[in-house]
Amino acid sequence: MPNTGIVKYHVKMKFEVDGIVEKADIIGAIFGQTEGLLGPEMNLNELQKVSKVGRIEVNVENKADKTLGDALIPMSTDISTAALIAAAIESIDKVGPFQAKFILAGIEDIRETKKKVIVDRAKKIVQEWATKTMSESEEMLKGVYDATRPGKLTAFGREQLACGSGIFESDRIILVEGRADVINLLRAGFDNAIAIEGARIAEPVVKLCQDKRRVIAFLDGDRAGDLILKELEGAVKLDAVLRAPSGREVEELTPQEVVNILKEVVEVEQPKTGRTAERDSLGGKVRDIYSEINETLEAVALDESMNQVFRVPVSELVQKLQDGGGAKYLVLDGIITQRLVEAASKAGVQYVVGHRIAELKKGHDITLKTFNDLGMN
Repeated sequence: MPNTGIVKYHVKMKFEVDGIVEKADIIGAIFGQTEGLLGPEMNLNELQKVSKVGRIEVNVENKADKTLGDALIPMSTDISTAALIAAAIESIDKVGPFQAKFILAGIEDIRETKKKVIVDRAKKIVQEWATKTMSESEEMLKGVYDATRPGKLTAFGREQLACGSGIFESDRIILVEGRADVINLLRAGFDNAIAIEGARIAEPVVKLCQDKRRVIAFLDGDRAGDLILKELEGAVKLDAVLRAPSGREVEELTPQEVVNILKEVVEVEQPKTGRTAERDSLGGKVRDIYSEINETLEAVALDESMNQVFRVPVSELVQKLQDGGGAKYLVLDGIITQRLVEAASKAGVQYVVGHRIAELKKGHDITLKTFNDLGMN
């Protein structure tokens, strides 16, 4: 077909001739025996001149004394004209001296085929792009996740008991029944849980509990939980016993349900230095401030007597600390960063509470807590 034509349809014909013929004979029959049937303007020769019909492709196969094959006619006409041409070709009954039969195999809409090719190619492009950028995206997401999650799943002792990474530094420990319970508590923001993994309490766990200020048992609300509790009470000193609702397991609880159950125990667990009674009441004070500044991106500083020293946007907090002011406690709607800790330490701050704690260097004596730690998030 001349370059000016745009193929819209492929008219596909099949034929059978009762004799041996060649491609040229088939093409001659198609042009010759359809000429004049539909008027001069519908002759295939004329349609080719105006780029309405392209080059006809013919395939032939000789079998015994017959010729079988197919023909493809590219057309840029409307569908009605394509159908008329197909019907005219079907009327051919001879090729040379031999009887012949032409049958329409189908009319293919090339535009629909092109659309499918385009869509398939677009899908492949997207897949290639996604694959190419997946590693970078995964690293970015991992970085965000690592910055927000309270701890990691790890193992303890020669028994390789599942636990949160916080059990090594926290002054309290939560004893749960299995690995899935530890994972669920991590999701809820508690990284100081360790799995007992059976009714028998491993000696390293007993020793670990002796080194902690508070030991909390958080068990399933079923008969197995009752039995494990008896074993625990005979092996370690428990400061609190918490249970999942009757008939439910700790691993089945939602993060909010976990927080609600551990809430009272966590609030009791505020750090005590013996310095003043104000530190003991900090949990209640922080709760009040949290309700005021949550989602405001602001920070509140308190003095030794728990009176407000200043309230500023988090973005101005470091500069405010550098200016001085007698702050001893900080509560902020944001992340506790290395830069903030350094500024707070120089300003004499003793206690900081925020939404999350970034990865920090050691070398400061400030107590750092999250709202999750205090059961407020």
